[in-house]
Amino acid sequence: MQVVEIERLSYAYSDSLVLDNVSFSINEGDLLGMIGPNGAGKTTLFSCMLGLLGGYTGTIKIFGQDIKKNAKALKSIGYIPQRKTIERNFPATVEEIVSLGITRGKVTKEKITLALDTVSLLEQKDRRVGELSGGQQQRVLIAKALVNDPKLLILDEPATGIDLETQNKFYALLKKLNQEKKITIIWASHDLDAVNRIASSVACINRSMFFHGMTHEFFENPDLLKAYSESSMQAHMHLHDHDHG
Repeated sequence: MQVVEIERLSYAYSDSLVLDNVSFSINEGDLLGMIGPNGAGKTTLFSCMLGLLGGYTGTIKIFGQDIKKNAKALKSIGYIPQRKTIERNFPATVEEIVSLGITRGKVTKEKITLALDTVSLLEQKDRRVGELSGGQQQRVLIAKALVNDPKLLILDEPATGIDLETQNKFYALLKKLNQEKKITIIWASHDLDAVNRIASSVACINRSMFFHGMTHEFFENPDLLKAYSESSMQAHMHLHDHDHG
């Protein structure tokens, strides 16, 4: 079953084309690593898929539903945005933050407990979220996304700024969610080694879709890797202040 079907998706900020005729699909159970240089359009693509940006052309279907015609399909998505540091004095507890994720049905202790247990943070539930490490804060946000039992999880560069050991635990958690909880995952990352290790498929985007296929097809092809690194260097050299992710 196809969880995501995107056809001829284009999006422009004023006169700047950020997504150009992007088409791809994601099957149920995939763990898709989305790679591309800064400013390649990954965050914009996610914003369109989440219904946060509406002025696109083309079609986005989630679980067979066109999201412009049926926004209910969006309720089956959990989203973890790019990591931002939470102030140390932020008054909310871990449990309170996770409870904010419940948008369907009643807030129940069982739902919160299960989500926190899944990310191994049950013992921290009464702590202030600002007191946690960066990696723990990120797991709180995953628990907040999991509390609705999402069938699709979208993560936008979730491990940026987290130390290596914590990153590895984080990637192990992604794999567990994908394999044990059967959640389809789309995960944007600059960590090509991690994508190579755990993603089942890869989408490489640089405004338009540069490659979409099995992970090994990308990483075992020296021509694709060379073209990718060249496009990344190019993007790095031409980065503007108004980077749109």
